[in-house]
Amino acid sequence: MQNIIPFSSPDFSNICTLWENSVLATHHFLAQEDFDYYKEMVPDYFSQATLYVYQDGDVIKGFLGVSEDNIDMLFVDPAYLGQGIGKALLLYALNELGAQKVDVNEQNAHAYQFYQHFGFVVVCRSEIDDMQKPYPILHLELKNRYGAIQGAAIEIKKEESI
Repeated sequence: MQNIIPFSSPDFSNICTLWENSVLATHHFLAQEDFDYYKEMVPDYFSQATLYVYQDGDVIKGFLGVSEDNIDMLFVDPAYLGQGIGKALLLYALNELGAQKVDVNEQNAHAYQFYQHFGFVVVCRSEIDDMQKPYPILHLELKNRYGAIQGAAIEIKKEESI
C-alpha cells in the first residue's frame, strides 16, 4: 500500500541514505567537499523539519520537507525515479499542505523542468545557496495552478492509455 504520511521516527538514517543516493544521482554539479559538508548537516536539518514520506509497505521511496507555503526539499530514491512518486509528493504538498514556492539549484535542469511542468515560474535568482556556496538558486512560485492540475491530468491519461 502506498501512502504519504508524516515522518515521525526519531531515526533519520533511512531518509539520510535516501537523500544521499538521490543527491548523488541528480546533483552531479556538487563538488565532493560541498557534498560532504551538506551530508554532515542533513541529520540536524531533518530533525528540525516537517517531513512527509512516500511509503510503499515498509519502504520509503521518497520524501518532502515543508515550511509554511514553501517546499524545502523533495527527494525520490533513484531506484524509483519515473514512477510518479515525485509527482505524488508535489501534488500532496500543493493540495494538502498549501505549498506555493520552491527553490531549485539552477544546475539541476531536471528538477527545474519538473516544477515548471506543474505551473511553477522563476520569480528570482540568487548567485549563491543558503550556505553561501557557489550554487545559484532559482526561486520558483506556483503562478499557474491550472498547470499543476493539467500536469496531473496528462500523467493520468498516459497511465490509462498504457
